[in-house]
Amino acid sequence: MTHSSSSRVPRFQVLVGDGDLNFREVVIPDPIVTGRQLLDAAGARPVDEHLVIAVLPDGALETLRQDELFDLTGRGAEKVLIFRTDRSFRFKVDDRDREWGPSVISGLALKALAGIDAATHDVYQEIRGKDDLLIRNTDLVDLSKPGVEKFFTAIAQTTEGRTLFLPPRDAEYLAARGIAYEDGSDAGQAGVILKDFPLPPEKFSSDKGDILIILPPGYPDSPPDMFYCSPWLTLRSSGAEPRAASVQHSFRGEVWQRWSRHNTAWRPGVDGIQTMVKRIERALSEAA
Repeated sequence: MTHSSSSRVPRFQVLVGDGDLNFREVVIPDPIVTGRQLLDAAGARPVDEHLVIAVLPDGALETLRQDELFDLTGRGAEKVLIFRTDRSFRFKVDDRDREWGPSVISGLALKALAGIDAATHDVYQEIRGKDDLLIRNTDLVDLSKPGVEKFFTAIAQTTEGRTLFLPPRDAEYLAARGIAYEDGSDAGQAGVILKDFPLPPEKFSSDKGDILIILPPGYPDSPPDMFYCSPWLTLRSSGAEPRAASVQHSFRGEVWQRWSRHNTAWRPGVDGIQTMVKRIERALSEAA
């Protein structure tokens, strides 16, 4: 929030957003206001049919009551949302029905409604026919679209700051693909081993193998990089090793073949184990 002053009256500017999350600057004489005063300043008529929500710095949403004073500066609120509403919006979090007055909700508010620790859990929005979408604390989700929006929560980190074995959506993807896997963690490194992964037929010295994916701290926001194969693969046509796949990597007392295929494009909240599997399948099919 910014403020300016003349020789007479200080003026404060607050960003006011509508139901489409389009924001504009509104000048108010004092940052300690009621919901009714903000609605008047924003030209929202009739006042009694509108709702004002303060967007706090951590993503929390707090209703400004019509006649109760609220210190915008003291709470660090630089934005407010104004809705004309006479209804509530239904959605589900962890398969439990919820209702919400405004047409948008923040990631932090979703976590609060689910009763989870915002520091250790993530919340995802289920998107039909697409990958689940990570909703960060400060992200705002539109609840007014047709249908009932569905969200689920998952533990994000262990106390050591590493991701747990696999996020739920990763496990669901592997199960849906029929890919067997096991915990590939070792010596402080998190990982997953894809068991008996099918290889392109007649291409390598083996038609299947185990593939190790090491998951970095911060996964799935941070991308895995290379992958590792066992047994050691050579090209059946020449007996040679594939390009950039000749370095040994020791893991859990076993020697793995490192495939140096670096990941330079990763979309936090979108990409996950499904992305890595597709990269692996493409690398194997194009190996020369």
